[in-house]
Amino acid sequence: MLRIVRSALFVRPIFLVVLLPLGGARLGAQTAPAAAANPMAVGGNAANYDMAPETRPEVVAAAVAAIPTPIPPGPVQPNWDSLKAYYRVPQWFVDAKFGIFMHWGLYSVPAYHNEWYEKYMYSNFADWHRQHFGPQDKFGYKDFIPLFTAAKWDPDAWAELFRKSGAKYVIPTAQHHDEFALWDSQVTPWNAARMGPHRDLIGELARAIRRQGLKFGVSNHGIENFQFVNPRPELAAQLKAEHADLYDPEWADFYHVADRSDAACEKFLVNWYERVTELVDRYQPDLLWFDNGIDIRYLDPLKLRVAAYYYNRAAEWGKEVSITTKKAAYAPSGVNTAQIGSIVDFERIGVRSPSGIRPGVWHVDDPIGTTWGYTNDMRISGPSQVVAKLVDTVSKNGNLTLNISPRADGTIPQEQQDTLLGVGQWLEVNGEAIYATHNWVRYTDGQGGLNVRFTVKGQTLYAIVIGEWPGQEVVINSLVPGQPAEGRVSSVSLLGCVGTLKFTQNADGLSVELPASPPCRYAYTLKISGLKMNEPTATADGNPIAAAP
Repeated sequence: MLRIVRSALFVRPIFLVVLLPLGGARLGAQTAPAAAANPMAVGGNAANYDMAPETRPEVVAAAVAAIPTPIPPGPVQPNWDSLKAYYRVPQWFVDAKFGIFMHWGLYSVPAYHNEWYEKYMYSNFADWHRQHFGPQDKFGYKDFIPLFTAAKWDPDAWAELFRKSGAKYVIPTAQHHDEFALWDSQVTPWNAARMGPHRDLIGELARAIRRQGLKFGVSNHGIENFQFVNPRPELAAQLKAEHADLYDPEWADFYHVADRSDAACEKFLVNWYERVTELVDRYQPDLLWFDNGIDIRYLDPLKLRVAAYYYNRAAEWGKEVSITTKKAAYAPSGVNTAQIGSIVDFERIGVRSPSGIRPGVWHVDDPIGTTWGYTNDMRISGPSQVVAKLVDTVSKNGNLTLNISPRADGTIPQEQQDTLLGVGQWLEVNGEAIYATHNWVRYTDGQGGLNVRFTVKGQTLYAIVIGEWPGQEVVINSLVPGQPAEGRVSSVSLLGCVGTLKFTQNADGLSVELPASPPCRYAYTLKISGLKMNEPTATADGNPIAAAP
């Protein structure tokens, strides 16, 4: 039995949205189910360390004991039972449906291959780095810091762009695997306020985002830094002999290569916790996102302490907030359908994300381009592709969190801006079919020549049809009288157009006469009334299956 977040008395409509391709590509190729055997993407953590520090429970316990700051008083204690009893998914996240993620940092300077440049410049791409920037003993990853200037960065322009895109929340990378903090930190010297741009990038962006009325979160990938860099043996020997770069004592706590002892790991874990709680205290994030490095079970005592700290602070602020993580990081049972205190996030639309309807609350982060961080040769998805992914995700009851890739100088490339603005223009016409909706009993028509996606709001149905504008008529074969929904269609209208449309409903489905031209690009939305709709499937704890009361 599902525990519904919304009141059953609140009535919502159903909408139909039809997506149109941009250029010759067929949008169906962007949204085809990739894992039909696992429609809810049920799974757990990886069998290996999955980029977590390769340590032992005793080291984690010692780190927890060494944390100097107490947990703020409040309703949550650092244990699963307390967290489970307190946690509720924020309603604003359930309704938001579309957000912005981003990868922006030192790796945006070389802009080569991907955002893991630090890892590869000492191994796979060591020769490429040497040819373009010089030998690693003279120009290491740390030497990108002065080149990360954000010289052209305008946080207010970014925030305005995000609002115009139709996004409802924004999650910048506060710290990636490379250990460089984009905020004004008192717990690490490797931060953007002291070095590089000499600005509190997270603080300035948080203020700009909130001035636009959007929710603001932060992502922290830093737990993965401890064993992120593994240089070629001959390069490691050279740098070690010279006490250079990776083996320079001044930078030891930036790279975490020279010393990976238990004592060093304990110190690292304490500092990771201090960074996270500093972000919480300084910026009061609405979302706190972690990468899969925290998934492993022996980090549970540390993760539980983070959760207690964050949720108790949020109780002081009077804010609805949430942690969001991958796989089973906050699911001690090891299955991602039993999260405690976290919204599950799937990386990339496709094999890892639900191929069908997943009740509860979830989101998928997906890149706007071929890499997460900015690279010089990255290819960018157009608005038609992103709209298709958004509608497909929402029809399955999820949120789309779209990653963008700014340049090191603080500019967002025009092609990415054009995509965001195109999505926003589409949402201006069709947003009522996306925001505050939920899945229908099926996410797609599955019949005829149309590729349809359905969403529901109260007693109205919206359907998303991916393909060319069909001309004079559209037929939805699955909407025959009495099934799969009780009742008969009483009216049909097209979002963006005035008045109702002529239609017939019979054993062949619902046939609707369309105007001569579509009201927008990329997709159109039929708003259908008269059928009995299903209730929302969001749950208070976010899980698709809740225990019976």
